[in-house]
Amino acid sequence: MDQIARSTKDIGNVLRNARKAQGLTQDELASRAGVWQRTISHIETNASGAKLDTLFDLLAALDLELHITPRSKLTPSDLEDIF
Repeated sequence: MDQIARSTKDIGNVLRNARKAQGLTQDELASRAGVWQRTISHIETNASGAKLDTLFDLLAALDLELHITPRSKLTPSDLEDIF
């Protein structure tokens, strides 16, 4: 499940997709990550302002990791095909 995220909205979408793929509710993920359900909701809809520690807690709870790579030279239409 490799996905490109270039904005906070993209991060929220990646987390939501991963949560749903694992069959978890927001409450279940919140319990795993040690955060409030409303925090999950906020991050999934607009991760702006989310603490980096919280994002890493969510990634760990979803058994995901973050890879930093040089930005690709994709066009906007290429990105639409990915998502």
